Order: sequence, then structure tokens, then C-alpha cells
Amino acid sequence: MVKRKDGFDISVASEIMAIFCLAKDIKDLERRIGNIIVGYNEDDKPIFAKDLNAQGALTVLLKDAINPNVVQTLEHNLALVHGGPFANIAHGCNSVMATKLALKLGDYVITEAGFGADLGAEKFINIKCRKANLNPTVCVCVATLKALKYHGGAKQSECSDENLQALEIGIENLLKHVDNIKNKYGLTPIVAINKYANDSEKEIEFLENKLKKLNIELSLAEVWQKGGEGAIDLAEKVIKLSEANNKINFVYEDEDTIKAKIEKVAKQIYGAEGVEYSEKALEEIDRIEKMGYKNYPICIAKTQYSFSDNPKNLLCKEPFKIHISEVIVKNGAEFIVVKTGKIFTMPGLPEIPAAEKIKINEKGEIDGIF
Repeated sequence: MVKRKDGFDISVASEIMAIFCLAKDIKDLERRIGNIIVGYNEDDKPIFAKDLNAQGALTVLLKDAINPNVVQTLEHNLALVHGGPFANIAHGCNSVMATKLALKLGDYVITEAGFGADLGAEKFINIKCRKANLNPTVCVCVATLKALKYHGGAKQSECSDENLQALEIGIENLLKHVDNIKNKYGLTPIVAINKYANDSEKEIEFLENKLKKLNIELSLAEVWQKGGEGAIDLAEKVIKLSEANNKINFVYEDEDTIKAKIEKVAKQIYGAEGVEYSEKALEEIDRIEKMGYKNYPICIAKTQYSFSDNPKNLLCKEPFKIHISEVIVKNGAEFIVVKTGKIFTMPGLPEIPAAEKIKINEKGEIDGIF
């Protein structure tokens, strides 16, 4: 009996999602789909989707979806929501087509690259900006008091309680993100304190004073409570800072080896002292480089809770290493996925779906969305 080795991954980290977001037009989409590696033959040579003549049919399925999706906010402002790869397990950016359309329509464009400067921002710059020739000037680093206290050692259930000691410790995590933005990526950072109605004024003042002493630009964003009015200060500061003539820095070069790229991100962005590879990962790296795909950027799948690959290591006080378990080439997306630690590439979903709380009340109004 011959054992069969295969797998099935339906997460947003799928290659189709990455291709969809990185394609520059419909023809590029078809080309990338055709280059997807669907398997290997008996000689260990890759079999591409175009070998099966599947690229045309797959492109037809996406012919309308590839057009950027225009929506409006509750205050009737224009927004483009197009694509959804998570930044912990995928490359974390909306589509190139949506971003370039926005740049044609507006004087200022803000795009999200979630999960911090170690994940979303790193992939936005080293993958999306590199491939789409984008050059942002300002980076807004969003912080909440709850998250900072959690990184400072407070229990999750107690993060709403005033705790200046935990806040002071947790600020170190924020400063590492700011350092990455400013000194690694070459962008002008601004910290937006995402204020909630029950946040402690004493803690807000403490955080503001701490950042001001370090000459870090900050803004108190009250969007959660006041809507657009609560973001006026942030918007004005972003406009002012965008006048800086910044040129982004890539963490690694296309010509670097795969291991060199991984180690530059691990050491410079995560703050790791080194990288450890499984035997399987080393074999895959050797195979990918022999196939001729060394020049692709890397897309590291890592927990969003820590700079390390251990989600419980919030403070990262002690020296740590990044552990590489698997390396996979995504030839259609034109990047190399690097799995770290015990990362699971299915998206994290709540135990109780939000949809269970949504209903129409006796007045015919919708409840449960907010």
C-alpha cells in the first residue's frame, strides 16, 4: 500500500487570495493563476495549473471580483474593501488594484496592514510596496490601553482596570513597533491612541507624557465614540507629516538567499538572536532555490501576539530564537511562505459567531451589529 501525502487548506492564506490581491490587472491575474504549482511529477518537477489548462476557467470565476469594491462609511465617506489575507498567516494587505485606484481618486490614501509593524507593515513594505512600486510616507501605529496593559503582564480579564505599572511595561512593546517603522522601514511614525469611553484619563495622560518625552508624534483618536469628528486631529497630523520626503527601506534584497531574508527579518524586525530550522524546512529551502525561486520575497506566518513565535511570550525580555517548521513556495503569488513555531494557517474564529447576535427587533430595526 502506498501512503498518500496531501492536505487541504481553506483559509484566507490561500494562494488564490494572495494572487487576487497582488495582480495588477486581469491578464496578470491569469498569468499568476497559471503559474500555481498544483503538485510534482515522479521526477520531482513542478506541475503548474497552466499544464492542466485550468488558468482560463479560474480567471473567468474572478473576472468581476477583481474589480475593486466601493463602499461608504456610516458618514458617507468613500472606502475600498477588496481582498482579505490576514497579516499573521498571509501577506495582510488589500489589493494592489484598489490601492492604485484610491491613489487616483484621492489626495490622501490610508490603507491597512494589520497586526503590527512585525507582520502587516513588514509584508506591506517588503512584498506589496516592492512589487507594486508604492512609496508611503506616513505610518499610523494604532495602540489601545488594553493591549498595552496586556503586554505589560495584566490578565486579559483585568485589562479594563486602571494599572499604570502594567501600562509602563507594555509601552516597551509599542516602542519596538515605532522603532521598526522609523529606523527599519524609514517611515514617519505617528501613534494613534484608540480611546474607548471607559478608558482611564490618568492612563491616557501617562501614555501621552511618555511618548512626548521620546519625541514620538501622537494623537488621541476617539473614533469609537465620536465617529469622524474624533479623528480630525489624527487626520490633520497625518497630512502634515505626509509632507516629509521619505523613501522606504526594504529589510532584505531580492538577491539575498532565502535563509538570509528570513534571518534579516527575524533579527532586525522581531529582535530575535537567531533562527532555527527543522530538517524539513532546510530541505524545502534547498529545493526552492534549485527550482529558481530564490528571488521571491518571503511571507512569514507568525503569531500576532508576540515578536517571538511563542504567543505566550508577550514581553520578550529574554533572548529568543525563531523556529522555522516549514517553507512553501507560492509561485502564483510570487512569494515564499515561511511557517514559524506552531502557527496554524486557518483563520482564528470566535466560538460564538457574531451573526448569532444579529436580529430585527419589534420596531423593524437591526440589532446586534454594534
